[in-house]
Amino acid sequence: MARRSSEQVEGEEHLRRYDDAFAAGGWYWPRPQYVWKSICTVLLGGRIKVLLPFGPLAIFGWVFCLTLLGITPLAERLGYATEQIAYYTGPTVGGLLNATFGNATEMMVSIFALKSGMISVIQQSLLGSILSNLLMVLGCAFFVGGIVHRENKVQVFNKAAAIMDSAVLLVGIMVITTVQLVALSTDDAESQLREPGLPLSRFSSCMMLLVYAAYLFFQLKSHHSLYNPILQNQEDVPDVPETSQWEAISWLAILTVCVSVLSEQLVDAIQGASESLHLPTSFINVILVPIAGNSAAYATTIMFAIRDKLDISLAVAIGSSTQIAMFAIPFYVVVGWIVKQPMDLNFQLFETATLFISMLITAYSLQEGRSSYMKGLVLILCYCVVGAGFFLHVDR
Repeated sequence: MARRSSEQVEGEEHLRRYDDAFAAGGWYWPRPQYVWKSICTVLLGGRIKVLLPFGPLAIFGWVFCLTLLGITPLAERLGYATEQIAYYTGPTVGGLLNATFGNATEMMVSIFALKSGMISVIQQSLLGSILSNLLMVLGCAFFVGGIVHRENKVQVFNKAAAIMDSAVLLVGIMVITTVQLVALSTDDAESQLREPGLPLSRFSSCMMLLVYAAYLFFQLKSHHSLYNPILQNQEDVPDVPETSQWEAISWLAILTVCVSVLSEQLVDAIQGASESLHLPTSFINVILVPIAGNSAAYATTIMFAIRDKLDISLAVAIGSSTQIAMFAIPFYVVVGWIVKQPMDLNFQLFETATLFISMLITAYSLQEGRSSYMKGLVLILCYCVVGAGFFLHVDR
């Protein structure tokens, strides 16, 4: 066992005092060097830290491009802060937190879009996040993990947990498909009279929220053991947190506010960027925004795939998709109902078909409980085809 340096011992003592003070209801004022160390660890520790200045620079022009670049490292650092909290909460709750804050960018974009009545922006950004997690994020984890551990031929993961998460996700996709079929089966004259898709969307959204609540109880309480990760390498050295629990929570709040500010700027700039860059708004909402917003998910899933901890990668990728489909989308339908915005589950034919087929491909890749770089490559190439489709897709 390696001997710890005096700096490591002093740092661990600082973390212990910090958490003990908060647990006792008091406050521990850290030394200035620890404040600076915290800033360096959280803000300057990521490999894409060079993009951080683009956020403030967006005030002076090129709002969409600079905001998109500036929001990428913030989203990645948001994922880092969540990972630090996960050291204190355990892998299951940690995976749920990673899924939640990994979707923070899309969630905030949707909040400001709903405020402005931009229903298509909400639907497309949330749809894009699901597609990004199912195909690109999971594909990158499978591909990189398969390349790094190619001597083992395959990596294994908890098949039962993956199938359960996929089943819950399929419920959300089934509801969206049903609403789309109802809309297609209603002629124009009838739809103008009673709009059957809107009340069906609101009723279905309430049911989806109930299913998601039951899913959380199933995952965190009644069948917690089902989600225990498969231990691939028994000789792994336990990971050590780099920040205290409350230090990580503080950074989580700060970064969330920063992402919120940039998300509002991003929403306001989408239409102008579409016209000036000659890009379809659907391509911007479905492909570009989720790629920037899911930077934390990319970093997390690839990191754990390299460490041969594929269960955590799946918890982030599939968990994020499930949370958006079963919580975020119906939540915005209900909120839109309250504020009298016609937010519904009618994602149009092309979007719905793409989502359904992508879910089938992902479910097929999970059914064996094993992954390889070939499965990852297939998922990545499928995402490239989806991106090309939305680039050529005519905006509605």
